[in-house]
Order: sequence, then C-alpha cells, then structure tokens
Amino acid sequence: MTGKEIREAFLSYFESKGHTRVKSSSLIPANDPTLLFTNAGMVQFKDYFLGKEKPPFKRATSCQKCMRAGGKHNDLENVGRTGRHHTFFEMLGNFSFGDYFKREAIEFAWELVTEVFKLPEEKLYVSVYEKDDEAFEIWNKVIGIPEQKIYRLGEKDNFWAMGDTGPCGPCSEIYFDRGEEFACGETCGIGKCDCDRFLEIWNLVFMQYERDENGKLTPLAKPSIDTGMGLERIASVLQNVPSNYETDLLFPIVKWASEMADIPYGKEEKSDISMRVIADHLRAMTFLIADGCLPSNEGRGYVLRRIIRRASRHGRLLGINRPFLFKGVDAVIEIMGDVYPEIVENENLIKQIIEKEEERFSRTLEKGLELLQEVVDKIKEKGAGTIPGEEIFRLYDTYGFPLDLILEVANDERLEADVEGFEKLLKEQKERARKAWKGGVQKVVSPQIIELSEKYPSTFRGYEKLETTTKVTGILKGETLADELKEGEEGIVFLEETPFYPEKGGQVGDTGFIESSNCKCHVLDTQNVTENLIGHKVKVEKGNIKTGEVVKAAVDKERREAIKRAHTATHLLHKALREVLGNHVKQAGSLVLPDRLRFDFTHFDSVKDEELKEIEKLIFSWIIDNLPVVTEEMPYDKALERGAMALFGEKYGDVVRVVSVGDVSVELCGGTHVERSGDIGMFITLSESSVSSGTRRIEAVTGFKAWEKEREERNIINRLKATLQSKEEKIPQRVEKLKEELKEKEKEIERLRKKLAIAGIDEIVSSAPVINGIKVVTARIDGYTGKELVEIADVIRNKAGTSAVMLTSQKDGKNSLLIALTKDLTDRFKAGNIMREIAPILKGKGGGRPDMAQGSAQDISKLNEAFETFKKIFE
Repeated sequence: MTGKEIREAFLSYFESKGHTRVKSSSLIPANDPTLLFTNAGMVQFKDYFLGKEKPPFKRATSCQKCMRAGGKHNDLENVGRTGRHHTFFEMLGNFSFGDYFKREAIEFAWELVTEVFKLPEEKLYVSVYEKDDEAFEIWNKVIGIPEQKIYRLGEKDNFWAMGDTGPCGPCSEIYFDRGEEFACGETCGIGKCDCDRFLEIWNLVFMQYERDENGKLTPLAKPSIDTGMGLERIASVLQNVPSNYETDLLFPIVKWASEMADIPYGKEEKSDISMRVIADHLRAMTFLIADGCLPSNEGRGYVLRRIIRRASRHGRLLGINRPFLFKGVDAVIEIMGDVYPEIVENENLIKQIIEKEEERFSRTLEKGLELLQEVVDKIKEKGAGTIPGEEIFRLYDTYGFPLDLILEVANDERLEADVEGFEKLLKEQKERARKAWKGGVQKVVSPQIIELSEKYPSTFRGYEKLETTTKVTGILKGETLADELKEGEEGIVFLEETPFYPEKGGQVGDTGFIESSNCKCHVLDTQNVTENLIGHKVKVEKGNIKTGEVVKAAVDKERREAIKRAHTATHLLHKALREVLGNHVKQAGSLVLPDRLRFDFTHFDSVKDEELKEIEKLIFSWIIDNLPVVTEEMPYDKALERGAMALFGEKYGDVVRVVSVGDVSVELCGGTHVERSGDIGMFITLSESSVSSGTRRIEAVTGFKAWEKEREERNIINRLKATLQSKEEKIPQRVEKLKEELKEKEKEIERLRKKLAIAGIDEIVSSAPVINGIKVVTARIDGYTGKELVEIADVIRNKAGTSAVMLTSQKDGKNSLLIALTKDLTDRFKAGNIMREIAPILKGKGGGRPDMAQGSAQDISKLNEAFETFKKIFE
C-alpha cells in the first residue's frame, strides 16, 4: 500500500464505524500557549477532553500533522541517526468522547491491523499497563491473544498523561515483530530495549482519570479514547522497507538530496544521515511556514530557525555550499500537496523564507568563524588548552554555530573543547524553554461549570444590540459557584443572554455594567469560560447580585464603537498591505483595542515611507467610498471558495462567519464591525517595526483617537511655526539650517577648546621633571574625551622630546586615562603594561600598544598617588 492508500484506508475504516472524519489542525495550536507545536492527534480535541467545549460528535478520526522538536517532546537530535525519529510526521488516530471505551477501541484496532492492513497475527504483540487487568482480559479473552504475547509494563511506558495534572489513563500498545535481522542482541524484547525489531505501531490511550496537584486519581464521569498511529512507521511495515525514510512518503525527498549532493544514498552512513536529516527537516520547515511560523530568536520561530540551519549545515557536510533547501520544497509538495493544499497555496512564501534564512545562516557561519578564531587566539595567548563550555554555548546559542564545526576547529588548533560544560548549559537552556512553554496547569473544567454550560448556555446578542434584559444563571466566586456576590466583591457572572463580546480573535472583551434594583456591577472583562459559557468578570459597586435575578446588561457603547472601527480597519489594512507589498503578506497576529490597533504580518523588509503612504492612501480611499460591511454565516469550504482569508492560528468550525467590506476584503472573522467603512472615520499609522525575522508590525489609530493624534501633531506644527518664525511648508528647511549652524558652532567651540589646551601645554611641559633623561609629564585636564587626549599627548611628545606622558580628564561623568611614550622608550617600557599597573590605583582598567595605552577610572581621589607611581617607574 502507498502512504496515501494507508492514510485513506485508516480514515475510511473509522468512518464506517461511525466516526466523523476531521481534517488536520494547524501545527500552531489554536489558543494554547502551553504547547510549542501540535505534537499529537488529540491536541485539537483537547478542550473536549478538558470539558471546556462540547464536542459536536461522539466519535472522530483524523490524520494530524505533528511536530516534535521542542518542549517535552523533542526528537530533533535523533533525527537522521535512526530510521524512525522525525521532527514532522503524520499521526493517524481515532477518538471517543465519552462514547465507547476499552473493548471497542481494542476490537477496532485489531480488526484494522489484521483485516484491513492484513498484518499476520503471529507477528503481532501487545502491551498493557501493569495494573490494567481490564485491558489484559479484553486482549486475552475477547481478542484471543495468548498470555505470553501480552506484556505488562510500568507507568513510564504504559500510562499516559496530558500534563502534570488533568486527564490521564493507562494505555495499550500494539507491536509488530520485524524479525531477527532487526534485533539488537540477546536482551532484545518488548519493554527491554528500544531497537527496531519489535516496532510499536499503535498506542491506545484509555483516558479514565483526572490527576490533581497532589497526584490523586479521580475517575472521569465520561472516560474517553485517544489513539495514535504514526503514518510513516506503519508505512515502513506495510511497504516492507528497513526505515521510514525508505517509504514513498520520504524517499523521493532523500533521493532529491542525493542528486543535489551528487552522492548516492547508501554509499556511507555519514552521508546517509545528512540526507535523512535534510528530508525530514524539509517537510518540517515547509509545513511550519505554511501554518504561519516564521524564523526568529525565540519560541516556535527559534525551533524553525534551528531546523533550517541544521538542514543547511548537513547540506554543507555533503558539499553543498550554497542555498539549496528552498528548491526541495517542490519535492515535498509533489508528495503531499494534494492532501495538504496549504503548502501549495503558500509555495512562494515558503521558498522565499527558506532561501533568506539560508543566506542569513551563511553570513552567520562567516561571523561565527571570526568569533571562534578570536576565542582561540585569546586561549593561546593565555597559554590555556581548552575552549570553555560557556564560549561554545555562546557561539552555538547566540550565533547558531554548529557544535561539530567548533570541535573540528578545536582539533585543527590542537585544543580541547569543554563539551561537558556546553551540554550542561544546553540542558539548562532547554529546561528554561520547557518551563517557559509549560503554561498554566491543565485543569478539567469542574462538573458544576459543565452542568451550568449545558443547562444554561450563554446566548450572545452583541452583534445586534448593546443592551438587554436577562437573567443571572450562575455566579463563580473563586473556584466555586455561589448564590451571590456582595458589595466590594469580585467574581464571574453568567447570564442567560449577553450583549458582551468575549475576548477572541485579537479583539479584547467588552466592559460595561450589569445592574438591577438591587445592585450595580462594573463589568471589567468578558471571557469564554467554556465554548458556550460566557463569563463576565465583575466588581460589585452597590448592593448584592444574586443567581436567578433579572438584570439589565449594558455594554460600554463608546468603547465598543471604537473597537469596531479598529477591527474593521485591520481588515482594510491587511488588504492594503497585500495590494502594495504583495500576496506573500499574511496576518501573523493582531490586537484590537479601543485606543489603537496592532497588526503583525509576514514581510521580509521594513515597509518604506512611500509604501506606507500608499497603504494609508488605499485605506482612506476605501473609507471615503463608504463601502457596506456585510456579515454572513456559511460552510467553511464555501467561504474559502468565495476567497475568504482564513487566519494563522485560528480555530474554525464547519460553519463560519464571513465579513466582507464591499468587494475589497473578505475574511473569516467572529469579531464586531462597523456597518460601513466610512464609520471608521480616520486611519493614521503610528509606527512600523520588526517583531522578528520575516515578521513586521504596524500600530495605528482610528476614529476619534486618529483625530486626537492629528490634532496633537497640528499643535506641534503651530508651536514650531511660532518658535521658528517660519511658514509651515518651510519648517523642514529651517530646522536643517539650524542643525548646520549648530554643527558649525560646535566645531568652532571644539577648535577653541583645543587651542586653549595647546596654549597651556608649554607650561605643563616646562614644569614637568626630567627623570633619567626622560621628561615625565603628568596632568589632569578636564573636559576632554579619550580621543582628544590622544591628540594633546601627541603635541606634548613633539614639544618635550624623549618623554612619558600620563593624562587624565573628566567629561560627562566619565574619567579617561591615557599613557603615551615616545618611540625611543618602547624597547625598555610598554605603555600597556604601565596602564595595567596604574589603572587599579584609580579602580580602573585599560591597555594598549607599547607607545600608547588608554583606560578609564572609577575613582580619581587617589590621582596624586597614581601620578607619583607613574614617575617612580622611570626613576
């Protein structure tokens, strides 16, 4: 079976068993800061398992794009060295949300592997959690697997958890025996080793407990099923090839790498590893960029940058010393483009980003070699023989310089390298990164909240109106439901109907008031507690608010209108950016506030002033045209057919809300918008800046805030007109002229200061003592920079003949030191050595050439002592 046939057979089988086929979600988890990447099939269903959302189906099946190259699940270092480790891979899975459980999951799995995939039963083995007698009995009594082929393993191998807390449960794995030729030795066996003979092909997770902070396990009310089968791994079994890299899912890319290097695959293990790394990493970078990830120095972007650079480095090991990876995107699209159209749609963007990152890495390698040579020279100068671990880590982490290249240079220079120290620092950094991405505790929504959301789901009325009379369905005080909130207290209030928009899609939550004859509550924020339960964070300003009472809920109208103007403006900004800069521009994030908007987008260079001007002009033209803003609901696929833009990192259902601004912009969006583009009023860009490599940010204001900004700038211009006594259009020329005049004045002052200094030199030289035939000049002359002291010292040496000069000067709170010797003294004295002796007296430091040394001082209270010490050197 081909990879495509295996994928389709799996999904079709579970569809025949009543499962809904769900398309793969993005590699960037939607609204989940706890994960770097989607690393398993269950990630897109996480909120169903946690109880935050009610699943629209009881059974599902998917083929999920997955990424494991950071955080807890990190296979990066093993990629290419084994036949089955990957950064990017596809995970086949079937899921039950409180529907069927262990028996059905096991029966489905057995039927699929033996009857659909037709794997021989004698080659199949299973494992269960050591305490899971129920699963053991099903495999043994129901399926008929002999006891000796069922392995009981401990918690490390066969107990799965979503995190330190939250849903968890035992799991059961199916293994395929690939035969003696894949064995690692006499100890080979399930649970004993990790070789390729007994290959785990499917993991069935029985999610039946919730673990709390104390480690206590509580049975879940609705146990669920989550399974995972790596497509590449099952393909290697069904296609009877030695490794995943020889399957039709990966080998065409390996072959492409082989042709690029002009080295046959299979010739030697070292070059084979590099080709496998390139094949794996090409898939990873292609899909990551298609899903909205861009290279940067932190988080997801840092992982992507490392992957591109690692692949580029392996290209160099194969003798490919030019950007080449971007050409391999075609090979990935050829294999996977029909299943994942996003990589086809973003082909040009993917290639551009990869090529630019390869070019950047080439420059980094050149810089890294310079820095490494500096480190090597310093080590040799000190007479040491080891490159410290912190220096290796600095080159590796800050400049992306490969460890193997550092070791190569160390070997050539006959130096040791503190690899142990480097690995310690690398481990610490990985731990910091893991903690940074651990996020909050993964808590299952309490049964009380689930019951409340099912019994009294919130109905959002905020698209049609900003005020409504409604009923309080619940109050959350701390972690528990309460009957009331008293004056001065804060809590979460749930309403039967609400006009308050909960924060999502970059738009902040509404504020306003909830009041009745008994109370007045200020709504501070609005958030979704579950998918269909909207929580209003309130502070009770007067009286008490109680569950069950009828209240009036009113949104802060002025604030909402400002947000609407800003939100519709982001849609026009997105369109204008694509019109002016090109179709590679895509939204990479946004924040819609009442006082401003922030819009992040993919672009490789800063936006030039002329381009910004054209973008603003386009937006103004659309505002003036007063285009109708229309919202419609329609099936997701139909919306895409209409040209609606889906945004990176957003989670969309089968039915979506489409917002159109005339025939200019069509986007999928759940936010609130003005009725016509003219309602935006004004649009002014505040700034354009870099977020990271390949990502830019524009901040802007609309409506009254734009008017305030324009008025503020008008006031500044009026003040300038009055101060400069100039017409408005001549202000720039007037300022330029003043700058030139100021420069001339500064130069004149500088000339006068030098004249004064030189005028006093005769007195300084004439009063200096002669020690052993050397004129020893010491002086404090404040108001000069270190550079100016050099010029003064030159004049002194020319006047004094054979001489040693020590000058100090205080300027702008900084004390500069200078020691200068005439050339005829440098065979006996070294200015740099003298500086290292003198500077510590003044709590300073410095160094330099034999004839000239410069430094700085922290404390000049002992300056006379320093001058005397300087003189004694020549006695």
